[in-house]
Amino acid sequence: MSRTTFFEVEVLDAATRRQLCFLDKVEPYSTIGDIKSLFHKSYPQWYPARQALKLDPKGKPLKDEEVLQSLPVGTTATMYFRDLGPQFGWTMVFLAEYVGPLLTYLLFYLRLPYIYSHSDAFTSSPHPVVTLACACHTCHYVKRLIETIFVHRFSHGTMPLRTIVRNCAYYWGFSAWLAYFINHPLYTPPSYGDLQVHYALIMFVLCEIGNFSIHVTLNNLRGGEGSKARKFPSPTKNPFTWLFFFVSCPNYTYEVGAWVSFTIMTQCLPVALFALLGFFQMSIWAKGKHRAYSREFKDYPNLRMAIIPLIL
Repeated sequence: MSRTTFFEVEVLDAATRRQLCFLDKVEPYSTIGDIKSLFHKSYPQWYPARQALKLDPKGKPLKDEEVLQSLPVGTTATMYFRDLGPQFGWTMVFLAEYVGPLLTYLLFYLRLPYIYSHSDAFTSSPHPVVTLACACHTCHYVKRLIETIFVHRFSHGTMPLRTIVRNCAYYWGFSAWLAYFINHPLYTPPSYGDLQVHYALIMFVLCEIGNFSIHVTLNNLRGGEGSKARKFPSPTKNPFTWLFFFVSCPNYTYEVGAWVSFTIMTQCLPVALFALLGFFQMSIWAKGKHRAYSREFKDYPNLRMAIIPLIL
Protein backbone atom coordinates (compact mmCIF):
# COMPACT_ATOMS: atom_id res chain seq x y z
CA MET A 1 0.00 0.00 0.00
CA SER A 2 1.65 3.22 -1.21
CA ARG A 3 1.88 6.25 1.00
CA THR A 4 0.85 9.70 -0.22
CA THR A 5 3.71 12.18 -0.31
CA PHE A 6 2.49 15.51 0.92
CA PHE A 7 3.99 18.85 -0.11
CA GLU A 8 5.04 21.83 1.94
CA VAL A 9 4.39 25.25 0.41
CA GLU A 10 6.14 28.39 1.59
CA VAL A 11 4.60 31.66 0.41
CA LEU A 12 6.87 34.71 0.37
CA ASP A 13 6.15 38.34 -0.43
CA ALA A 14 7.47 38.94 -3.96
CA ALA A 15 8.77 42.39 -3.08
CA THR A 16 10.30 41.89 0.38
CA ARG A 17 10.90 38.10 0.37
CA ARG A 18 9.26 38.02 3.81
CA GLN A 19 7.50 34.78 4.68
CA LEU A 20 3.75 35.24 4.67
CA CYS A 21 2.52 31.70 5.10
CA PHE A 22 3.75 28.13 5.46
CA LEU A 23 1.39 25.35 4.38
CA ASP A 24 2.20 21.78 5.36
CA LYS A 25 0.59 18.51 4.31
CA VAL A 26 -0.66 19.90 1.02
CA GLU A 27 -2.10 17.23 -1.27
CA PRO A 28 0.04 16.62 -4.39
CA TYR A 29 -3.04 16.92 -6.60
CA SER A 30 -3.89 20.34 -5.18
CA THR A 31 -4.20 23.10 -7.75
CA ILE A 32 -2.91 26.65 -7.51
CA GLY A 33 -6.52 27.64 -6.95
CA ASP A 34 -6.60 25.34 -3.91
CA ILE A 35 -3.41 26.90 -2.56
CA LYS A 36 -4.88 30.36 -3.01
CA SER A 37 -7.91 29.28 -0.98
CA LEU A 38 -5.65 27.99 1.81
CA PHE A 39 -3.67 31.23 1.72
CA HIS A 40 -6.91 33.19 1.89
CA LYS A 41 -7.74 31.53 5.23
CA SER A 42 -4.61 33.09 6.73
CA TYR A 43 -5.12 36.46 5.01
CA PRO A 44 -8.87 37.10 4.51
CA GLN A 45 -8.19 40.49 2.89
CA TRP A 46 -6.51 38.75 -0.06
CA TYR A 47 -9.24 36.70 -1.70
CA PRO A 48 -8.13 34.25 -4.46
CA ALA A 49 -8.91 36.54 -7.41
CA ARG A 50 -6.66 39.17 -5.85
CA GLN A 51 -3.65 36.84 -5.55
CA ALA A 52 -0.84 36.22 -8.02
CA LEU A 53 1.44 33.29 -7.11
CA LYS A 54 4.72 32.77 -8.94
CA LEU A 55 7.66 30.40 -8.76
CA ASP A 56 9.99 33.32 -9.46
CA PRO A 57 9.48 36.86 -8.13
CA LYS A 58 9.74 38.28 -11.66
CA GLY A 59 8.10 35.34 -13.44
CA LYS A 60 4.61 34.85 -14.80
CA PRO A 61 1.72 34.15 -12.40
CA LEU A 62 0.72 30.51 -12.14
CA LYS A 63 -2.69 29.54 -13.52
CA ASP A 64 -5.36 28.42 -11.09
CA GLU A 65 -5.75 25.04 -12.82
CA GLU A 66 -2.06 24.09 -12.62
CA VAL A 67 -1.43 21.10 -10.34
CA LEU A 68 1.20 21.28 -7.62
CA GLN A 69 2.94 17.98 -8.36
CA SER A 70 3.32 18.89 -12.06
CA LEU A 71 5.29 22.06 -11.27
CA PRO A 72 9.10 22.08 -11.39
CA VAL A 73 9.42 22.05 -7.59
CA GLY A 74 10.39 19.50 -4.96
CA THR A 75 8.21 18.41 -2.07
CA THR A 76 8.96 21.80 -0.51
CA ALA A 77 7.78 24.51 -2.86
CA THR A 78 8.47 28.21 -2.56
CA MET A 79 6.00 30.59 -4.13
CA TYR A 80 6.01 34.34 -4.35
CA PHE A 81 2.86 36.35 -3.72
CA ARG A 82 1.82 39.65 -5.30
CA ASP A 83 -1.34 41.57 -4.48
CA LEU A 84 -3.25 42.36 -7.67
CA GLY A 85 -5.44 44.92 -5.94
CA PRO A 86 -9.24 45.02 -5.73
CA GLN A 87 -10.88 42.86 -8.40
CA PHE A 88 -14.28 42.95 -10.05
CA GLY A 89 -16.12 40.34 -12.13
CA TRP A 90 -16.47 40.81 -15.88
CA THR A 91 -20.21 41.42 -15.75
CA MET A 92 -19.69 44.35 -13.38
CA VAL A 93 -16.81 45.59 -15.55
CA PHE A 94 -18.87 45.72 -18.72
CA LEU A 95 -21.86 47.27 -16.99
CA ALA A 96 -19.61 50.04 -15.66
CA GLU A 97 -18.01 50.60 -19.05
CA TYR A 98 -21.27 50.70 -21.04
CA VAL A 99 -23.78 52.45 -18.77
CA GLY A 100 -21.53 55.52 -18.60
CA PRO A 101 -21.35 56.25 -22.35
CA LEU A 102 -25.07 55.60 -22.70
CA LEU A 103 -26.02 58.19 -20.08
CA THR A 104 -23.25 60.65 -20.94
CA TYR A 105 -24.36 60.95 -24.55
CA LEU A 106 -27.96 61.57 -23.53
CA LEU A 107 -26.89 64.45 -21.29
CA PHE A 108 -25.42 66.25 -24.29
CA TYR A 109 -28.33 65.34 -26.56
CA LEU A 110 -30.76 66.91 -24.07
CA ARG A 111 -28.46 69.95 -23.90
CA LEU A 112 -28.58 70.25 -20.15
CA PRO A 113 -27.65 73.68 -18.71
CA TYR A 114 -23.96 74.64 -18.54
CA ILE A 115 -22.97 72.31 -21.36
CA TYR A 116 -23.57 74.86 -24.11
CA SER A 117 -24.71 78.47 -23.80
CA HIS A 118 -27.59 79.30 -21.46
CA SER A 119 -29.90 80.12 -24.38
CA ASP A 120 -29.36 76.63 -25.85
CA ALA A 121 -30.35 74.73 -22.68
CA PHE A 122 -32.98 72.05 -23.33
CA THR A 123 -33.27 72.99 -27.01
CA SER A 124 -33.16 70.46 -29.83
CA SER A 125 -31.21 70.38 -33.06
CA PRO A 126 -33.06 71.17 -36.31
CA HIS A 127 -31.06 68.45 -38.10
CA PRO A 128 -32.69 64.98 -38.12
CA VAL A 129 -29.26 63.32 -38.28
CA VAL A 130 -28.57 64.47 -34.70
CA THR A 131 -31.60 62.58 -33.38
CA LEU A 132 -30.74 59.61 -35.59
CA ALA A 133 -27.19 59.57 -34.26
CA CYS A 134 -28.49 59.61 -30.68
CA ALA A 135 -30.79 56.68 -31.46
CA CYS A 136 -27.93 54.70 -33.03
CA HIS A 137 -25.53 55.44 -30.17
CA THR A 138 -28.18 54.50 -27.59
CA CYS A 139 -29.11 51.28 -29.39
CA HIS A 140 -25.43 50.32 -29.65
CA TYR A 141 -24.83 50.51 -25.91
CA VAL A 142 -28.21 49.04 -25.00
CA LYS A 143 -27.27 46.08 -27.20
CA ARG A 144 -23.97 45.77 -25.34
CA LEU A 145 -25.75 45.79 -21.99
CA ILE A 146 -28.22 43.14 -23.16
CA GLU A 147 -25.33 40.98 -24.37
CA THR A 148 -23.52 41.41 -21.06
CA ILE A 149 -26.55 40.31 -19.06
CA PHE A 150 -28.09 37.65 -21.30
CA VAL A 151 -25.53 36.49 -23.90
CA HIS A 152 -21.94 36.58 -22.68
CA ARG A 153 -20.74 33.90 -20.27
CA PHE A 154 -17.98 34.68 -17.81
CA SER A 155 -16.79 31.39 -16.36
CA HIS A 156 -14.04 33.01 -14.31
CA GLY A 157 -11.68 35.93 -14.32
CA THR A 158 -11.70 39.43 -12.93
CA MET A 159 -10.28 42.86 -13.73
CA PRO A 160 -8.30 45.11 -11.36
CA LEU A 161 -10.00 48.29 -10.19
CA ARG A 162 -7.29 50.50 -11.69
CA THR A 163 -7.90 48.97 -15.13
CA ILE A 164 -11.64 49.50 -14.80
CA VAL A 165 -11.06 53.17 -13.99
CA ARG A 166 -8.82 53.53 -17.05
CA ASN A 167 -11.31 51.79 -19.35
CA CYS A 168 -14.23 53.81 -18.01
CA ALA A 169 -12.28 57.03 -18.53
CA TYR A 170 -11.67 55.97 -22.14
CA TYR A 171 -15.28 55.03 -22.95
CA TRP A 172 -16.94 57.77 -20.94
CA GLY A 173 -14.50 60.43 -22.09
CA PHE A 174 -14.83 59.62 -25.78
CA SER A 175 -18.60 59.44 -25.46
CA ALA A 176 -18.68 62.94 -23.97
CA TRP A 177 -16.25 64.29 -26.59
CA LEU A 178 -18.10 63.03 -29.64
CA ALA A 179 -21.51 63.83 -28.11
CA TYR A 180 -20.39 67.41 -27.46
CA PHE A 181 -19.70 68.05 -31.14
CA ILE A 182 -22.57 66.06 -32.66
CA ASN A 183 -25.14 67.77 -30.42
CA HIS A 184 -23.51 71.22 -30.57
CA PRO A 185 -25.83 74.05 -31.72
CA LEU A 186 -23.31 74.86 -34.49
CA TYR A 187 -23.12 71.28 -35.79
CA THR A 188 -23.54 71.01 -39.55
CA PRO A 189 -24.95 67.87 -41.20
CA PRO A 190 -22.92 65.66 -43.60
CA SER A 191 -21.80 67.03 -46.96
CA TYR A 192 -23.94 64.70 -49.07
CA GLY A 193 -27.06 65.14 -46.97
CA ASP A 194 -29.70 62.47 -46.55
CA LEU A 195 -28.10 60.11 -49.07
CA GLN A 196 -24.93 59.87 -46.99
CA VAL A 197 -26.89 59.52 -43.75
CA HIS A 198 -29.25 56.83 -45.02
CA TYR A 199 -26.53 54.64 -46.56
CA ALA A 200 -24.50 54.94 -43.37
CA LEU A 201 -27.57 54.03 -41.32
CA ILE A 202 -28.12 50.85 -43.36
CA MET A 203 -24.48 49.90 -42.90
CA PHE A 204 -24.68 50.62 -39.16
CA VAL A 205 -27.78 48.46 -38.66
CA LEU A 206 -26.30 45.55 -40.62
CA CYS A 207 -23.07 45.71 -38.59
CA GLU A 208 -24.96 45.80 -35.30
CA ILE A 209 -27.04 42.77 -36.30
CA GLY A 210 -23.89 41.02 -37.46
CA ASN A 211 -22.05 41.76 -34.24
CA PHE A 212 -24.94 40.44 -32.16
CA SER A 213 -25.18 37.31 -34.33
CA ILE A 214 -21.50 36.55 -33.84
CA HIS A 215 -21.75 36.96 -30.06
CA VAL A 216 -24.70 34.56 -29.95
CA THR A 217 -22.77 32.06 -32.08
CA LEU A 218 -19.71 32.29 -29.82
CA ASN A 219 -21.93 31.81 -26.78
CA ASN A 220 -23.54 28.71 -28.28
CA LEU A 221 -20.10 27.32 -29.09
CA ARG A 222 -19.34 26.87 -25.39
CA GLY A 223 -22.02 24.23 -24.91
CA GLY A 224 -23.59 23.61 -21.52
CA GLU A 225 -22.41 24.78 -18.15
CA GLY A 226 -19.18 23.10 -17.11
CA SER A 227 -18.41 21.92 -20.65
CA LYS A 228 -14.68 21.94 -21.39
CA ALA A 229 -14.89 20.79 -25.02
CA ARG A 230 -12.95 23.16 -27.26
CA LYS A 231 -14.04 23.99 -30.81
CA PHE A 232 -13.21 26.85 -33.11
CA PRO A 233 -16.14 28.99 -34.37
CA SER A 234 -17.61 28.21 -37.77
CA PRO A 235 -20.35 29.73 -39.96
CA THR A 236 -23.95 28.71 -39.27
CA LYS A 237 -27.16 29.07 -41.29
CA ASN A 238 -27.31 32.71 -40.20
CA PRO A 239 -25.84 34.72 -43.15
CA PHE A 240 -24.25 37.20 -40.74
CA THR A 241 -21.98 34.43 -39.46
CA TRP A 242 -20.63 33.65 -42.93
CA LEU A 243 -17.90 36.16 -42.26
CA PHE A 244 -16.30 33.32 -40.28
CA PHE A 245 -15.26 31.94 -43.68
CA PHE A 246 -12.80 34.82 -43.97
CA VAL A 247 -11.86 36.10 -40.49
CA SER A 248 -11.34 34.66 -37.03
CA CYS A 249 -13.00 37.53 -35.17
CA PRO A 250 -15.94 38.85 -37.22
CA ASN A 251 -17.39 40.39 -34.06
CA TYR A 252 -14.53 42.89 -34.19
CA THR A 253 -15.00 43.33 -37.94
CA TYR A 254 -18.64 44.24 -37.42
CA GLU A 255 -17.79 46.47 -34.45
CA VAL A 256 -15.31 48.46 -36.52
CA GLY A 257 -17.83 48.61 -39.36
CA ALA A 258 -20.47 50.02 -37.02
CA TRP A 259 -18.19 52.85 -35.89
CA VAL A 260 -17.01 53.58 -39.43
CA SER A 261 -20.65 53.88 -40.53
CA PHE A 262 -21.38 56.11 -37.52
CA THR A 263 -18.45 58.29 -38.59
CA ILE A 264 -19.85 58.57 -42.11
CA MET A 265 -23.33 59.29 -40.77
CA THR A 266 -22.23 62.13 -38.49
CA GLN A 267 -19.13 63.29 -40.42
CA CYS A 268 -17.56 64.07 -37.05
CA LEU A 269 -13.78 63.98 -36.45
CA PRO A 270 -13.91 62.73 -32.80
CA VAL A 271 -15.99 59.75 -33.96
CA ALA A 272 -13.41 58.97 -36.65
CA LEU A 273 -10.62 59.08 -34.07
CA PHE A 274 -12.59 56.79 -31.73
CA ALA A 275 -13.18 54.34 -34.60
CA LEU A 276 -9.47 54.41 -35.52
CA LEU A 277 -8.26 53.77 -31.96
CA GLY A 278 -10.84 51.03 -31.58
CA PHE A 279 -9.64 49.40 -34.79
CA PHE A 280 -6.02 49.39 -33.57
CA GLN A 281 -6.96 47.78 -30.25
CA MET A 282 -9.35 45.24 -31.76
CA SER A 283 -6.72 44.31 -34.37
CA ILE A 284 -4.34 43.41 -31.54
CA TRP A 285 -7.01 41.28 -29.83
CA ALA A 286 -8.03 39.66 -33.11
CA LYS A 287 -4.47 38.73 -34.10
CA GLY A 288 -3.89 37.23 -30.67
CA LYS A 289 -7.06 35.15 -30.92
CA HIS A 290 -6.19 34.12 -34.49
CA ARG A 291 -2.75 32.90 -33.44
CA ALA A 292 -4.28 30.98 -30.52
CA TYR A 293 -6.78 29.25 -32.82
CA SER A 294 -4.04 28.35 -35.31
CA ARG A 295 -1.84 26.85 -32.59
CA GLU A 296 -4.63 24.92 -30.87
CA PHE A 297 -6.45 23.45 -33.87
CA LYS A 298 -4.54 21.52 -36.53
CA ASP A 299 -7.43 21.79 -38.99
CA TYR A 300 -7.94 25.53 -38.60
CA PRO A 301 -8.86 27.11 -42.00
CA ASN A 302 -5.86 28.67 -43.73
CA LEU A 303 -8.00 31.17 -45.61
CA ARG A 304 -9.02 33.03 -42.47
CA MET A 305 -7.35 36.28 -41.51
CA ALA A 306 -7.69 37.96 -38.11
CA ILE A 307 -10.09 40.86 -38.65
CA ILE A 308 -10.09 42.09 -42.30
CA PRO A 309 -10.76 39.49 -45.02
CA LEU A 310 -7.68 38.72 -47.17
CA ILE A 311 -5.71 41.62 -45.64
CA LEU A 312 -5.19 41.54 -41.87
